Amino acid sequence: MNSVQNTPRNYYHHNRTPAYHPSTHHNWLWYACLVAIAIAFIVISPAMAGTKYMAGSPELTAYISGTNEFGPGDTVPLTVIIENKGINEFKFVQSGIVDREDLPNTAKFLKVSLDAGMAPITVKSDPQMIGDVKSSTTGTSEFTIKILTDAPAGTYNLPLTLDYTYLYEADQYGSDTIQYYYKYIHENVSLPITIKKEVKVEVLSAKVEHLNAGTEGFVTLEVKNIGHEDGEKAVLKIFRDDNSPIVPKTSSVYIGDFPAGETVSSQFKVSVADDAEEQVYPLDLYVEYENTEGDTVSSDSETIGLPVGKKVSFVVSSMSTEIMPGQKKVIGVVYTNTGGAPAYNAQARISAVDPFTTNDDTAFLGTLAPGESKEAAFEISTDKTATIKEYGIDSEIRFRDALDNTIVSDPMKVRIDVVPDTSMSDLLSNRFIQCCIVAIIIVVSYLIYRRKIIAQ
Repeated sequence: MNSVQNTPRNYYHHNRTPAYHPSTHHNWLWYACLVAIAIAFIVISPAMAGTKYMAGSPELTAYISGTNEFGPGDTVPLTVIIENKGINEFKFVQSGIVDREDLPNTAKFLKVSLDAGMAPITVKSDPQMIGDVKSSTTGTSEFTIKILTDAPAGTYNLPLTLDYTYLYEADQYGSDTIQYYYKYIHENVSLPITIKKEVKVEVLSAKVEHLNAGTEGFVTLEVKNIGHEDGEKAVLKIFRDDNSPIVPKTSSVYIGDFPAGETVSSQFKVSVADDAEEQVYPLDLYVEYENTEGDTVSSDSETIGLPVGKKVSFVVSSMSTEIMPGQKKVIGVVYTNTGGAPAYNAQARISAVDPFTTNDDTAFLGTLAPGESKEAAFEISTDKTATIKEYGIDSEIRFRDALDNTIVSDPMKVRIDVVPDTSMSDLLSNRFIQCCIVAIIIVVSYLIYRRKIIAQ
């Protein structure tokens, strides 16, 4: 008891094992997390900085894609390229700045309009909406223009209007609010085009001779150079228009010098397809010439209409002819020209087939004008065993057109009726007729005999 009491108090204080407190361990973990977050914020914070541009604007230029040289009368698609060369001059990167959605050098809502200005053209397209054009990119618009037929040669500037907006300024309020200020721009850009000097053909008149379906004829063209180029070594050429039935037989005529304002007349030979109708058909023409630079070029083609007359055709206008089996007979056939042109030196021909034969199958008709009729005579024989019915014999007419070309008509049918033989020999071979004749002879003989008896 005394020994315990006499034990010094420091003995228990220094030799006692300290107690474990969990709160102390959690505090150290909390401090370590705070330090890690601070270090991460220091490392990451530059990457989270915003960008701000203090100056910059779009800089638009325009040019024509492809050639800008055209001829009078041309209708062409004009492709216009708009290029943005604008740059941003000052850029700030700083934490706390909110990035802008638009850049100052972006042309927004770009609309492009093309006008004729003083140029002899007609713009056939409405203004084009291009949208946004960023820096170092391009936008494309296409316009259809028509060069006037009598447009003087030269270089002309077409006004191209560009309407757009761009980000002029942006003010930031706090850390999450931006107010944008846009500026509207209306500017004009010139697009140069060149109208070339060239020969331009105008057909003053087109006269046709003997132009009918299935024949050949002539076309006389009077053409004028209404362009601004003096053509040398010029050749006037014609050619078929797609599936037109008019086909050139003589396709080119040399006309030599063809200065601006000059008029020349040339004749061409053409043919017309056999199945052409009586109507107007197209024919194309152009001039090939040597220009002032010594190059051989061609003018734009022109299309003209040429009237084509009816095809020369015939019909058999006579009635059918009757003939008996075993009979030889001269038959008359009437032919009528139902076409649109005369048939010269016409000859009619028939093709006799069984049961018919002939030694004279051709008849000369001469010239048949449209609507005129002439009769041809043919001698034919019929076989004795021919069937009693109506037959059709093929017939055709060979003739010459106005250019002395030989033409053969479409085949026609000549109607011939083979009818029963009603001659005297047939009657006498009939038994009933024979009986009647005998009876008549007996009666007549009896009457004569009685008259003699009474007279005595």
